Amino acid sequence: MIAGSGEVIYVGKAKSLKKRVASYVHVARLSNRIARMVAETRSMEFVTTQTEAEALLLEANLIKRFQPRYNILMRDDKSFPSILLTRDHPFPQVLKHRGARSRKGEYFGPFASAWAVNETLTVLQRAFLLRSCSDSVFASRTRPCLLYQIKRCSAPCVGRIEDADYRALVNQARVFLTGGSQVIQHELARRMEDASEVLAFEVAAQFRDRIRALTQVQARQDINVGGIDSTDVIAAHQAGGQTCIQVFFFRAGRNYGNRAYYPIHARADEPARVLEAFLGQFYETMAPPPLVLLSHRVENRAVLAEALGVRAGRRVHVTTPQRGNKRKLVEHALTNACDALSRRMAESATQRRLLDGLIGAFDLESAPQRIEVFDNSHISGTEAVGAMVVAGPEGLMKNAYRKFTIRGGRAAKTAAGAPADAPVPGEFTPGDDYAMMREVLTRRFARALKEDPDRSRSQWPDLVLIDGGAGQLGAALAVFEELGIDDVPLAAIAKGSDRNAGRERFFLPGRPAFALEARDPVLYFLQRLRDEAHRFAIGSHRARRKKGLTRSALDEIPGIGAKRKKLLLHHFGSARAVAQAGRADLAAADGIAHSIANKIYDWFHADG
Repeated sequence: MIAGSGEVIYVGKAKSLKKRVASYVHVARLSNRIARMVAETRSMEFVTTQTEAEALLLEANLIKRFQPRYNILMRDDKSFPSILLTRDHPFPQVLKHRGARSRKGEYFGPFASAWAVNETLTVLQRAFLLRSCSDSVFASRTRPCLLYQIKRCSAPCVGRIEDADYRALVNQARVFLTGGSQVIQHELARRMEDASEVLAFEVAAQFRDRIRALTQVQARQDINVGGIDSTDVIAAHQAGGQTCIQVFFFRAGRNYGNRAYYPIHARADEPARVLEAFLGQFYETMAPPPLVLLSHRVENRAVLAEALGVRAGRRVHVTTPQRGNKRKLVEHALTNACDALSRRMAESATQRRLLDGLIGAFDLESAPQRIEVFDNSHISGTEAVGAMVVAGPEGLMKNAYRKFTIRGGRAAKTAAGAPADAPVPGEFTPGDDYAMMREVLTRRFARALKEDPDRSRSQWPDLVLIDGGAGQLGAALAVFEELGIDDVPLAAIAKGSDRNAGRERFFLPGRPAFALEARDPVLYFLQRLRDEAHRFAIGSHRARRKKGLTRSALDEIPGIGAKRKKLLLHHFGSARAVAQAGRADLAAADGIAHSIANKIYDWFHADG
């Protein structure tokens, strides 16, 4: 279903499209939410598929792509990390992996979090001494690195271990990752005893340390998973019109962690319906395991299992256990879902009270649903970065954060995609904080005016908070006046004269500066928002500065990619030598045509 603006507002599937569409004709029988959806619909598109399973997969793909506001939406779509044991090198590397599985090797996972992967990688380093360095670092080593010194790598890069012995370590790690930790532990214990008997106590101590690393992992398995191999346990708990879905990952009989999700849905949607909609989107980018345990019976279980089987390329069982160990796992997941939702609702209630407190503090008409906080970071004007963080009724909205590389001049307008008549930030001297703030705000709101002029997407802020004093507020007001924005509240927050937190002064248009009570929860809330914006800006600036330290002057030349850059450096030895070379010298380098040579020469001699 498509609205008049062209926005896709709903995606659905049905055995009979005629019956499904006809059900929307009787408006009196529809809920208020569905009636609004029908009223907004101006056109419909239809796609027919061969099977119900194919329709389910297509529905999940389209929901992921369009994020229709009348569908049940899974908001957290980050890919899950896994562990990769490579196969494209004589000495396999073990590393954390996220995204498409395009590199040759064995993948183990998914893990619920990067923390769980890092913990397991630490164990692999301590227990099996496998390398974690990149192939380029491996090839350039002439002596063992620090990981070898602290006994977390066997240093195959410099020949401290034979090929056969390293392959044996790789096989042991593979057995461990597929659930055979007890087998490996017994083998290491036997070899430790053998080394002790021949008085090789240093070797025995190495085996002892590896056994300890394995024991730490086994001690953290706090859930009985007997009889469970590769399984996802998914439970939904509903309260107060909200739903929490907990997903537990079990691989090779071990708990790989869990993650909570809070899908967007109508208050009237039952848990089973929310769970069914969630599953299609959840496995849209990840292969399901052979067994999926659910807390509720879903209506189209057979079709869902068939669709997941198509996704995985093998048979997938979807079941709701009623007794035994599997039911205990589901109940454990339900308990976690209930606890997580309770915490979230408590946090949301606190957050709502804080947002309500802003009404009186800033003379707002209603509690803001979206607050945008802006800050800049630079060193004497270099590597300047602007940052925007966003908060709402559910806390920080990190997927809405934005960073701006501050350029000055017309580059800001071009980057923002601003309309032709939009104001252009002028050129400014390095370190001009006011001009930087003007550029950031111009780019943010010029783009908003272009992409969402009627404000139908709810991406406009109800409050803009600037990190700074009266000067920064004046810069923001000037941008809003130039863009014709007069209905977005503005405020600035500045620390006191001694720069101590707790003595912040607030600046609003047309009002004298004021301060909130030292113990006011609203003050703490605004401090956290300001500090989060500062943290994000500083982090973005440091990342850009670090990147700048490793960049070459050749990286700035249009049309010069990694291959030509490598050819030039091999021929001339350094970027400085390239800059000093003549046209004929540049053309003499392998792979550099005369036209490219002229382009390079003109780039370095533009002023001449």
